[in-house]
Amino acid sequence: MFLDEYSFDKKVSSFMSGVYGWMCAALAVTASVAYYIAITPDAFAFVMQPSVALSLLFGQLLFVLALAFFVNRMSFVTALVLFLLYAASLGVTLSSIFYVYTQASIISTFLTTALMFGVMSLYGYITRSDLTTMGNLSFMALVGLVIGMVVNMFLGSAQFNYILSVVGVIVFVLLTAYDTQKIKQTAKMLFMNNQPTQNVTIIGALTLYLDFINIFLFLLNLFGKKEE
Repeated sequence: MFLDEYSFDKKVSSFMSGVYGWMCAALAVTASVAYYIAITPDAFAFVMQPSVALSLLFGQLLFVLALAFFVNRMSFVTALVLFLLYAASLGVTLSSIFYVYTQASIISTFLTTALMFGVMSLYGYITRSDLTTMGNLSFMALVGLVIGMVVNMFLGSAQFNYILSVVGVIVFVLLTAYDTQKIKQTAKMLFMNNQPTQNVTIIGALTLYLDFINIFLFLLNLFGKKEE
């Protein structure tokens, strides 16, 4: 009994290691692509054209939808390639931050994000409390956040933008803990039913990757030092 439980926990731990591993790989791809585009003026000028920028946004939406709804019909390699292509395309989009914020500010914000994400993900992983209620409330707040961001596109209020960024950080920090717990629970269920888990690591990695990116961007908007 003890050996079976130990073996089961080890499988779940291995699964979560895979999730974090692919999430980190995607972050590395995003950072590398963003930096390369930023230091290559011709490439940056090209991707910042309205038609190219819109194509990138449309492509990113397709990547996420494909992974969310068809991942179980894909091979692991296909799912992984789509995930990394999404990460690369987001890197292209985020290259503009190097023209808005100082590199020191970007690095310090990234490290702060990593610390916050790490603490909350660890909490979600080890806590025995059910975080479902917190997750549901965070999701409702996220819907409100998106609506507020759309409204502020027309208002252009700096104060409202600051408030939205504070809310954004709180929402995605809480979602990090909830998503981690949910991914772990999903892994347990799959192992208990002897179902394949490879592709699910990609979905888990994508979920936590998006949490990380959003925390980073909202923190950067709050505390990032802009280029003069």
